[in-house]
Amino acid sequence: MVTTNAVPATALPGRARPRLSATAKGALALVVTVLIWAAFALSARALSSSSLLPADAALLRFGVPLLVLAPALWRRRRRIAAVRPATALKIACGAGVPFFLAAMYGGSLTSAAFVGSIVPGMVPLFVSALMVAAGKGLPRGTQAVGLALIAAGVVALVWRFVVPLNTQVLAGAGILLVASGLWALYTVGLKEVDLDPVGSIGLLCLPSFAVMGLLVLTGVLPTGLASAEPGDIALFLVVQGLGVGLCAGLLYAYAIRSLGAERSSTVGSLSPVAVVLLAIPLLGESPTAAVLVGVPLITAGVALANRRPRARTAAVPLPLPLPRTQPEVPDHA
Repeated sequence: MVTTNAVPATALPGRARPRLSATAKGALALVVTVLIWAAFALSARALSSSSLLPADAALLRFGVPLLVLAPALWRRRRRIAAVRPATALKIACGAGVPFFLAAMYGGSLTSAAFVGSIVPGMVPLFVSALMVAAGKGLPRGTQAVGLALIAAGVVALVWRFVVPLNTQVLAGAGILLVASGLWALYTVGLKEVDLDPVGSIGLLCLPSFAVMGLLVLTGVLPTGLASAEPGDIALFLVVQGLGVGLCAGLLYAYAIRSLGAERSSTVGSLSPVAVVLLAIPLLGESPTAAVLVGVPLITAGVALANRRPRARTAAVPLPLPLPRTQPEVPDHA
């Protein structure tokens, strides 16, 4: 009898499964994250035409991550409870209920392009103002140029609504500026905590869901969740709850570890462009001349504002904060 030694298929030359490199995985995670950020802006605009009310979307946004991460958050309960109240307040207000309602309402008065550009785009300016107020110096070099481009881009976006005057759009833009300022506060708060991405999500969602539940139970904010269309519930559950609330923070943390904070911040600045492109087929929005001028200016400005200074005496690095839950990262939180 002739015996043969079987060789596992995985050991045969040329039969090994191709594996993605760490860089490729990081790039893929970043692409998905940018799409999730874009989906946040699109959903803010789409909420006005859905059967859900802002309170319903907020409950999904903050409740789903808590449900999914409940065991992990329980193990981190002591570290979450140890966060200073002032810092916890910055995070809960900056990205919690006040931010969410401002972004949703501002989006209902404007367009997806406004949400996707103004909210993330203006954050470096607000963060810079907070840093200057804290005595950390003025931004210089490319960061100063980036901030100037951001301001020019926002002016380009809203200018056509000043003459002739369109109070609805200008009011919506003003509310989005408030949302952006709140997110800047959240960004500064994240730099003050020593939590991993899961703990940061819990620190944000726990008080936010409690506040939202209290506002609904007391009748301050109406809810239509019981009578909402199942398709609308599913859409916001996936986009807001699983996407923005859970996946964006975890994927962005992985991208930063794989690609580095600087490269991740620069690629992430393309989110406004993704919002404009996706809004065309999904929401039927046609980019105006103001959008075609303002969005590229804001995108370039955010990319420059997040460049790592070559010298330590350069301006303090500004974070790239978009609608997400992100971990604390050195220099580019």
